[in-house]
Amino acid sequence: MEQEEIKLMKGNEAIAHAAIRAGIDGYFGYPITPQSEVLETLEELMPWETTGMVVLQAESEVAAINMVYGGAATGKAVMTSSSSPGVSLKQEGISYIAAAELPALIVNVMRGGPGLGTIQPSQADYFQATKGGGHGDYRLIVLSPATVQEMADFVGLGMDLSFKYRVPSMILADGVVGQMMEKVVLPPVRPRRTEAEIAEQCPWAATGKNGRSHRNVVTSLEMEPDKMEKNNERLQERYREIEANEVRYQEYFTEDAEYLIVAFGSVARICLKAIEDARAEGLKIGLIRPITLWPFPTEEIARLGKQVKGILTVELNAGQMIEDVRLAVGNELPVHHFGRMGGIVPNPNEVIDALKKHFKI
Repeated sequence: MEQEEIKLMKGNEAIAHAAIRAGIDGYFGYPITPQSEVLETLEELMPWETTGMVVLQAESEVAAINMVYGGAATGKAVMTSSSSPGVSLKQEGISYIAAAELPALIVNVMRGGPGLGTIQPSQADYFQATKGGGHGDYRLIVLSPATVQEMADFVGLGMDLSFKYRVPSMILADGVVGQMMEKVVLPPVRPRRTEAEIAEQCPWAATGKNGRSHRNVVTSLEMEPDKMEKNNERLQERYREIEANEVRYQEYFTEDAEYLIVAFGSVARICLKAIEDARAEGLKIGLIRPITLWPFPTEEIARLGKQVKGILTVELNAGQMIEDVRLAVGNELPVHHFGRMGGIVPNPNEVIDALKKHFKI
């Protein structure tokens, strides 16, 4: 039995270690706070000497995402990472990758905005990640880590889901998780796939190898409206399949909850502490943490909405996930938002105060 490797590291560092151990073929990135340690750690570990993984600092975020596009088109497991303004620059390329039905992993360690904003943590890229971000009717599988362990675990999971459905996936982490240090059990090592395995597993890939009966052309361009509509219908069918099979979430103290908090990422941890304190006061509060922000746990929140008197979403933004929560429960239940912006992270007492204020409890 393989012995566990346990390390103390930042969330960003965990991403880098996990990428190597997951058998990633190539990383293409550009430094930006608060995620620069992903690239820096990869450069320090020099995986090109051990696994043959390509690590390249591109000349810009736009160049990086187009390198990912090219690598993904050949069936390689490729990824990039950035932070909010950098991911904005990548949006056109992400849309192309989604339209070409290619697997790829994008990591976004969110900072405050809009604009250049602040290098402090935020969750204000929720809309950008879960609603497509770029142009056209496409979706990303969006995983939201709340721990450094999940930062490591979601690299392999995100890439696996991306290859399974040929849909780009994103690890959407806030700056708190990216910069915090925790104990991590490193994922088991998976060797990079051979060229033969890629040819077998990715018959759609444009590898340039001899022996194929036809030439694969990877593109997102289609000039005939009927064919373009069929392309979009095929994508939408795939998205429905993902919604049916890949929803992930965690519940805490929901069995007898009279009020429900919905929170993701590091904020869910703060809310869990708030709930423990609130229950010590006799307040029956529960928590649901969406792990997949898309597909969103709509049915699960709707189910819990039938038993509680109200819902509070807690986010490091002006209120974005609240829209999906309201869609889940309809107009019959009061749904309120509490959030901080500018890089300010709320404490558990503020969450309790917001509950008492909005629901008069």
